[in-house]
Amino acid sequence: MLVIGFVIGGASRRRQYNTEIANAKQQAQALREKAQADGKRQAARYLAKAKTTIQDERDNSEAEIADQQTDVTNRVNRVEQRKTSLDQMAERLDQRQSAIDDTNNEVKAERNLLAQKRHEASELSHKRQDAIAERAELQPEAAQQMIRDETTQQLANEKDATVRELTDNAEASADKTARNLIIEAIQRGPIDLPREHAEHTVLVPTNDTKTKLVGRDGQHIRLLESLTGTDLVFDTEQPNVLIISTHNPVRRETARIAIESLLASRKITASNIEKQVLTAENDVLKDLRQTGEKTVSSLKIGFMHPDFMKLIGRLKFRTSYGQNMLSHSIEVAQMCGVMASELSENVRLAKRAGLLHDIGKSIDHEIEGTHVEIGTALATAYGEDPLVINAIAAHHGDVEAISPIATLVAAADSVSGSRPGARSESVEDYINRLHSLEKIANDHNGVQDSYAIQAGREIRIVVQPKVLDDDASAKLTNDVKDQIERDLTYPGKIKVTTIRELRAVEYVGDKPTKKKNKKKKTRLIKPPFHFERAVFFVF
Repeated sequence: MLVIGFVIGGASRRRQYNTEIANAKQQAQALREKAQADGKRQAARYLAKAKTTIQDERDNSEAEIADQQTDVTNRVNRVEQRKTSLDQMAERLDQRQSAIDDTNNEVKAERNLLAQKRHEASELSHKRQDAIAERAELQPEAAQQMIRDETTQQLANEKDATVRELTDNAEASADKTARNLIIEAIQRGPIDLPREHAEHTVLVPTNDTKTKLVGRDGQHIRLLESLTGTDLVFDTEQPNVLIISTHNPVRRETARIAIESLLASRKITASNIEKQVLTAENDVLKDLRQTGEKTVSSLKIGFMHPDFMKLIGRLKFRTSYGQNMLSHSIEVAQMCGVMASELSENVRLAKRAGLLHDIGKSIDHEIEGTHVEIGTALATAYGEDPLVINAIAAHHGDVEAISPIATLVAAADSVSGSRPGARSESVEDYINRLHSLEKIANDHNGVQDSYAIQAGREIRIVVQPKVLDDDASAKLTNDVKDQIERDLTYPGKIKVTTIRELRAVEYVGDKPTKKKNKKKKTRLIKPPFHFERAVFFVF
C-alpha cells in the first residue's frame, strides 16, 4: 500500500508539474507575443519620430544653405559695387591729377610771366629814376626819396579821406546803432528775477518765549545786541514783533538767523546765545563766499581773489532804492558782455567791470567815502586790471573814461537802474528831490536858473554875469554845496557846477531897425519833466 501510494503520488505530482509547465509556457508565449507587439509599436513610433527629425533637419539645412547662398550673393554684389566704386574713384583721381598738373603748368606760366613783368617793372623803374634824375639834375638816391615822399603824401591823403568818410558815417548812424545795441543787450542779457526782500523783523510766537528772549532785567537781549552789533526793539503796535535795527546788512542777517535759531531750539540761555550767534556768523560768511563763487562762476570771468568774492556776496544783503545790488551787478555784467561782444571788445573784462562797478557799496557803511572811491581802492588793492579800475571810477562820470568798456558799464548801469520796476522810489519823491536841489540854488542872489541832472547827482547853476563875477560864482558854488550837505539827504555824491557867461555885442555900420534891434533875453530852456524820463534816471 505504501509502494502503491508512492507511485500514485508521484504520478499525480508529475501530472501537476506538467500542467504548471504547460500554463507557464502559455503565459510565456503570451508575454512574448505582447512584448513583440509592444516592440513593433515602439519601433514604429521611434521610426516616425526619426523620420520627422530627419525631415526637420533637412528643412533647416536647406534653409540655412539658402541663407548662406543669399549672403554669398549679397557679398558678391557688394564686392562688385565696391570694385565699381574704386574704379570710379581711380578715374576721378586721375582726372584730378590731370587738373592739378594743368593748374601747376598754368601757375608756372603765370610765375614766369610775373617774373618777367617784375623784371620789366624794375627796368622801367630804373629808367624812370634815371630820367627824373637827368631832367631834375638829381642823384638817384634823391629821386628815390622824392618818389617815396610823393607816395607817402598820396597815401596820407587817401587815409585822411577814408578816415573822414568812416567817421562821418559812424557819427550819422551812432545814435541808431547805440539804441539797437542797448535794446539787444537788454533782450539777450539780464533775466528779471523775483525781488528778494531782506527781513528786518522776527516774529516771537508767545509771550513766554518773549520773556525768555528778553531775560531777567533784559540780560539776554542786551547780550544779543552786543554780540551781533545791532539794536533789538519790540514794535509798539505789535508787541510780538522784534525789530532788528542796524545799518550793516550782514549783521542784521546774522542777528535774524541767530534769533530764529534760538526761538526754534526753545533753549534761551547765555551760553546757547553765544553758540547760536557764532553759528549764525559762520553760516552767513559761508553763504557770502558761496554766493560770490556762484556769481563769478556763472558769469565766466576767470579767477578772482576769495576775499573779493566775499565782498560780492555781501551785495546780496545790500539794496539801493529797493533794488538788490547783487542782482543789479549781475544785470550790468551781462549787458556789458553782450555789448562788448557786438563791439569786438574784451567780453571777460567787460563782464568783470560790470560786476564790480558797485563793489564799494558792500562796505560803504563801514568805510568813509563814496562807493566809487571805495570800489576803486578795493579793485586797486586786489590787483584788478586798469581798465576795470577805470570803469569803476568812471561809471558815474567822476573821472574820464579811458576805454569803451567804461562807457559800456556806465550805460548798462543807467539801464539797469532805470528800467521800470527796478527800483521802488516813487516819482513824487524823485521830483521832490530834484526840486529841492533847484530851490536851494535858486534862493541865492544872482542865480538866473538851475538844472538838476543825472537823476540828482549833478546840479548846474546859471548865474547872471553882470551881478556875480568869477570870485562870487566860486563862493556861490561852495555855499550851495554846504547847504545841500546840511539840508538834504542824498545818496552818493552830488556835483555842483556854476556857469557864468558874458557876451558883449556891438554893430558896425548902419544901425539895425528898431524891430531888428530888439534884444531877446537869452536863457537856457529847461525841458519839461516827463514820467518816462523820471523812471529812466532814478538811481
